[in-house]
Order: sequence, then C-alpha cells, then structure tokens
Amino acid sequence: MSTVRLRMSEVSGPEALWLLEGSSLGRLVYVQRGVSVVRPARHAWGVGRLIIRTPAQAVAVPATATYHVDDVHAASGTGWSVTATGPTEVISDPDEAAHYRRTLSGWSHGPHDTIVRIRPQTVTGFRLAPAGG
Repeated sequence: MSTVRLRMSEVSGPEALWLLEGSSLGRLVYVQRGVSVVRPARHAWGVGRLIIRTPAQAVAVPATATYHVDDVHAASGTGWSVTATGPTEVISDPDEAAHYRRTLSGWSHGPHDTIVRIRPQTVTGFRLAPAGG
C-alpha cells in the first residue's frame, strides 16, 4: 500500500472567501473560561459579514470569535480549509433573527439557538493536494 504525500498551499484572500461562500456548514470557535469551545454552525455570507446560526448561548459568545470551514476528503486527504476571525455581534433584533432562523437550518431551538454576525478581519485558506513527484 503506497502513501500519497500531500502538500498544503495557502490560497489568496479572494479564493478563501469564494470557498467560504460556497459552503454552508462550519464551526464557531471561541474561548470560554479559559477553554476552547467549538460549536457546529450553519452560515451565510452577505455584504462582507458572516451570519452564523449555532447552538450556543448568546451570553457565551465573546466579542471576537473564529469561524472554520473545510472540505477534506477522508479517503485522499485532499481538499481545503478556511478560517475567518473577527468581532462578533449577536443578532438580537427579533425580525432579523427570525429571517435567519428561516433561512439557516439549526440543531436546537430556545436559549441555545443563537444568530451571530462576524465581521472578518482576517481570512486565511489552504488547499491540500497531492505533492506531485
């Protein structure tokens, strides 16, 4: 059985955003009481902002968070990964929140169903591909 060597190469900012926009499922990552917290999330991209629906309490969402999206094929190890970090804002307007609850499917309803807006200040992306030989 041969092992395929992979290389990881950084993609441009516009390509990373394109990959992010083309997906809908990721993970919201933040620190709470000194521990990293990772929550599954659905997202939409609009007007330079990420809108995220996640099963987290609104009071737990910090002022800054990271959002991670990837598409890595288990068999080959190839794919891509994008990470966006920036200031967060919990969407508390009932009409706006209701709109995103209709358009972004979620996992839970009630106090652990939060709509968050992230204004990415950094976006990084990487592709995983065969190293070539």
